[in-house]
Amino acid sequence: MKSVLRASLLAFLTACASTQSATPSVVADHVDLTWMSVTNMYFDLGTLGVLADGYVSRLPKDNFFGPGGGLGQTHTSSKPDSVAVARMLDALGGPSKVQVLLTGHSHFDHSFDTGVWSMLTGARVIGSQTTCFQVFAQNLPRDRCTIVNGGERVSLPNGVTMWVIRWNHSGDPAVNPEQHNPVELSSIPRLDPATGGLRAGVAEDFPNGGGNRAYLFVVDGPQGRLSWLFTNSASTVDLAVPIVVDGVNYGAPIENLKAAMSAAGLKSLDLWIGPTGVALARLVVPVVNPKAFLPVHWDDFWSPFSAGVSKPYSDPATEAFLATTGVRVVRPNQYMDKWRLDRSGVHPLENTSAKELFGLR
Repeated sequence: MKSVLRASLLAFLTACASTQSATPSVVADHVDLTWMSVTNMYFDLGTLGVLADGYVSRLPKDNFFGPGGGLGQTHTSSKPDSVAVARMLDALGGPSKVQVLLTGHSHFDHSFDTGVWSMLTGARVIGSQTTCFQVFAQNLPRDRCTIVNGGERVSLPNGVTMWVIRWNHSGDPAVNPEQHNPVELSSIPRLDPATGGLRAGVAEDFPNGGGNRAYLFVVDGPQGRLSWLFTNSASTVDLAVPIVVDGVNYGAPIENLKAAMSAAGLKSLDLWIGPTGVALARLVVPVVNPKAFLPVHWDDFWSPFSAGVSKPYSDPATEAFLATTGVRVVRPNQYMDKWRLDRSGVHPLENTSAKELFGLR
């Protein structure tokens, strides 16, 4: 698998170099960020578009049952809603707006639509072995997905450098091991011959992918450095405990984060994008010292996207703690909310036309 990883990463970096040669790269002086529900984040850096997760389909809740918080198994297989993904892609500006697809972990509410996004855009996928096996099952070319295990430094166009951090998933091994414990698919899952779909359960074709991957971004722009961290889940129970999969020790998540910050030459971040929770904030904030925090994964991933946010974001305990550390909370209000991060901080942007496509207010 290590040789496959090296070949996959080399192919990805070669493709990035080719893309950079074909399209003149201009070092970005800002990044525009769009929240598209759950942990779906779009990072627009001019001619480079990076989409994290991108779960647009809405699977029926009553199809799930069993352990893992009731998400372990499914009654029937499911296929991505390619029409919904295409509609979301139009809202972002079309196929040319996405070049890189990331998955933090490989549960259905994060990676279920990744293969469709890649097929519609030609974008390359970066994620766990599980994510790659999932998209290979959906007939994505083998050279389109790069397996990352944590510790990789990836150079992207437009002056962007990304560090991959081996991370963990929320929960507790004593309470919901099927969701939380680091599990990778060992082989490419088989499509249901009747439906052409996969089993979306977290104990079926969509385990978490060996825990999780976090991504640290740095842009050395013309006005100075920009930096942000994307984490789509986390558990405080074992954030300091090494992740071990098939006998391989991938390090403790919090130590991996410290190592990435050191490798990037950072003592603070402009923005942390992550799940809300005061216990988690108390562990992560001292390591990354963010100027701002954008909470994700606090909304409903069952209701139709066009229904919008069902209830406002609220986490008084976390906000109170962040206030004591001088961290500004960037509060999302509605799907397709958009902000710009530049050297002066994070600022809201109008995104009315995109919201109107879905009837959002």
